[in-house]
Order: sequence, then structure tokens, then C-alpha cells
Amino acid sequence: MTNGGTMLNTAKNGSLAIHCVVNGPIQTNTYFAVSGDEAVIIDPAWEGERLAEAFAERCPGASVWAIICTHGHADHIGGVAGLRRRLGDDVPFLISEADAAIMERAIADMREMWGFDHELPPVPDRVLNEGDIVSFGDVELQVLATPGHTPGGIVLFCAASTGDVAFVGDTLFPGAHGRTDLEGGSEKQIIDSLGKIGAFLPTDTLCLIGHNDTTTVERELDANLFMRRGLRHYR
Repeated sequence: MTNGGTMLNTAKNGSLAIHCVVNGPIQTNTYFAVSGDEAVIIDPAWEGERLAEAFAERCPGASVWAIICTHGHADHIGGVAGLRRRLGDDVPFLISEADAAIMERAIADMREMWGFDHELPPVPDRVLNEGDIVSFGDVELQVLATPGHTPGGIVLFCAASTGDVAFVGDTLFPGAHGRTDLEGGSEKQIIDSLGKIGAFLPTDTLCLIGHNDTTTVERELDANLFMRRGLRHYR
């Protein structure tokens, strides 16, 4: 399946176990995605040292291959620095190229608006763009560009034998989408991004949200008017 020249591989391969830790001042879902004895930590929101302890407790025997953020807002990157201190500087930090540029401003904005302070992550070791692949264990995370909540928001899709999964950050919420009134947000772009999710991800895909409950592509195709509106661009 293609998307603007990018190939999306939907053939199921490998196994993926997922653990969720809710943390940070606005209850962000941080995910430990484990395949075999390798793992990635997605969207570490807060107190990275404690997240490292939680990972060791929940995923014994697994090593962290990478830290990945779906976007550059403070409540999704605030634990990166602490994780790196605990896990070591050789664990790479990955984020989209566009959102690498907004991290410092996003932390300052959250401090100004809500009084919450986050530690600035280190410079990314790898920047991600549409079509990139992150491999660990026996699975692959495929990168889809989904701007709108931020300029460089991404979705990480995994077609695994244990089930199709997408880490969608704050692009998608059940029946809705992430806010677009923050700096760099775009209502038009996020509607288009929802259409991309609905058009190219398998309907059985479990969507792991940045905050609160999960959903599926099938459920959103049926109930999310924003996604249905965005689908017009892909028909």
C-alpha cells in the first residue's frame, strides 16, 4: 500500500508486547514496546529516572534500543533526559525532523501557560521522516507523517502477528483529534492526517493514544466525523 510514494507494509510479522505507564502533570501515556529482548520507549513524559525503574520492573530481560517521541510537546519529551542519564548516552533519542526544532519552545510554553517545567532533551541522535523504519526485535515501526497537532507529528505503525498497532500520539483521540490552537498547530493538516490514518492503516489497527483510552481505526472510521472528513482527500 502506498502513500504519496511511501510504501506501507501491512504484512504481519513478529511479536510485540506493550506496557503503558501513565505519568506526568497531564497524565501522558508512556509506552514500553517490547519485541523479544529489545524494546523502545515511546513518549516518556516525566521523571525519566522513574520510568527507567518502571521499565526494569515490567520488562525484565529486555534492553532499551531507542527512545522515540511522536511529537515535540513538553508532555511527551520531558522524561527523555532522565532516561538517558539512567540508561546511558548510547541509547538513541529519535523524533521527527520538524519537531526537533520546537522542543525548547514547547517546554517554555508549558512553563508559561501551566507552570509545569520539563527538562530539555538532548539533541536527537536520529530524526525521523515519512517512510522511515525503526527496527527492533523482530518487528518494524513504520513512520507516517501526521502534522496538525504539531508541525512534525508522526504515527508509528507496526504490523505484527500479535496484532496491528499504531502509536498515534496526540493526533487522534476517540471521536476527535488533538488540539490545534498551540503554536504550529493546523486544523486543516490534522484533518488530512486523520484521513491518512483512516485510508492507509488496516481497520483492525489498535490506536494507542497519547492520553486516556485506546481506540481502533475501524471504530474511528465509523464514529469520528473528523476522520471521515479527512478521507475525502484519499478517495
